[in-house]
Amino acid sequence: MRVFLFRQNWTAALPLAALVCGFLPGVVYAQAPGAPRIPGQNPNGMRIYLWTGLKTHGPGQHDYPQFLADWSKLLTERGAVVNGGLHPPSREDLEKSDAVVIYKGDAGYLTDSGKAALEEFVRRGGGLVSLHDALCGPDPSSFSAMLGGAKKHGEVNYTLDAPVPYTVVDKQSPIMRDMSNFTLWDEAFFNMTWAANPAIHVLATATIAPTRSAGDHRGEVVPQVWTYEHAVDGGRTARAFVWMQGHTYANFSNYQIQRMLLRGIAWAAQKPVDELVDYVAPPRPARPETTSR
Repeated sequence: MRVFLFRQNWTAALPLAALVCGFLPGVVYAQAPGAPRIPGQNPNGMRIYLWTGLKTHGPGQHDYPQFLADWSKLLTERGAVVNGGLHPPSREDLEKSDAVVIYKGDAGYLTDSGKAALEEFVRRGGGLVSLHDALCGPDPSSFSAMLGGAKKHGEVNYTLDAPVPYTVVDKQSPIMRDMSNFTLWDEAFFNMTWAANPAIHVLATATIAPTRSAGDHRGEVVPQVWTYEHAVDGGRTARAFVWMQGHTYANFSNYQIQRMLLRGIAWAAQKPVDELVDYVAPPRPARPETTSR
């Protein structure tokens, strides 16, 4: 049986059960000219596409559809104009986006046309945000040219569930403002393919835990949070922000992580880094008073 998910205009996330009814929950789209304004949406906000996928792994892990529901609502409340789906963005989607946030497994597996569209988006200065295993695919050298680092699918290059002890390397970065060294229970990656010219700018590292899958990589210190900025056509720059955790979905609600992600998204979109963190919605118009008879 094949089920098709139709995109609708909604202002808040619907229950995930709505997926089976054909609704894509929590996705807010820029309105057509002349359409009534959506209450609570900032029409002039940064434009963000959330590229997610179907749920994988066990309960509480890799919950890509839940991210689409939760973060489309959260970002809209933070002043963004959000689009998204359980599929890669189309060329039309990319033309209307400042940044693409990717939270799905193995996003490096792209069709030729999908890869060309994403590369074109980056060439004109579009921002990318990669979360957890989105940077995995068949050709890490190609994907690392856009993200600064990537890992090859099929290799044992992960810790599985384990402590991830962060050391904040760049405490002066506005993205890492008020970020402390702390430990998450999640999954860390190693054995990466890194871009060389330019190289990534490391924001935080973690020591690889001694899990069975880590093997001889246990004890290695590996970047887990970074930015990547590189020149593109016309003398502009393209930006990418990467957070390699997110195996455990509950970590998206961690206060420090959430604020870091909001700032990383804004930075990748080449907007003021605190635009999403500090956004204050204007007061809603007062309803006219009614008189009772």
